[in-house]
Amino acid sequence: MVKAKYLAMGLGAALLAGTAVYAQGRYSDEPAFELITQQGAFEVREYEPMIVAEVTHTGDRRRAMNAGFRRLAAYIFAQEDGRAPIGMTTPVIRKQAEKIAMTSPVTIGEGEDTGSWNTRFVMPDSYTMETLPEPPSDITLIEIPSRKMASVKFDGWGRQEDLEKMEGFLRRWMEEQGLEAAGAPEYAFYDAPRVPARMRRNEVMIPVK
Repeated sequence: MVKAKYLAMGLGAALLAGTAVYAQGRYSDEPAFELITQQGAFEVREYEPMIVAEVTHTGDRRRAMNAGFRRLAAYIFAQEDGRAPIGMTTPVIRKQAEKIAMTSPVTIGEGEDTGSWNTRFVMPDSYTMETLPEPPSDITLIEIPSRKMASVKFDGWGRQEDLEKMEGFLRRWMEEQGLEAAGAPEYAFYDAPRVPARMRRNEVMIPVK
């Protein structure tokens, strides 16, 4: 996630107010789900249908995701035409989009990956596709049907090496449970930038059949 001071740049008073609230901690509003299985840090959940706002940026993972966060924050906190801002929910969901061709040289920071990355904000369940404000052309509203997700929780800053390690743990646990992956992994982040690493909640999530 991007630091609050960068979120505020050029986004107006509404975005300033929204990110100020966000910087204090974690939102309690999360997508509704039924807990099917729990074993330590591992869970299988059945999520209800949801709507997400998605934007895609290209570059190293952290920069692309920070740009995605800023862009989506501008959408949900905007007050154009006198409308109220959309409520902020958790988690912020990120996943790697289709790989793109690379040229050389390429400089990648330690623990980073380069490619195209999707960033998603889950819309509050009080909204429908018809009642959500029209997004800018680079933001897409997507209806996600009910789905089953395997997940593993962990703390820390959610660096690339941590995500890869936890994904490996989750896939091994899924194999032990006889669960088959039905899609690419997603990375869920629940906390504001000021929350200490040891108190943060991150998850790797994989859809299962």
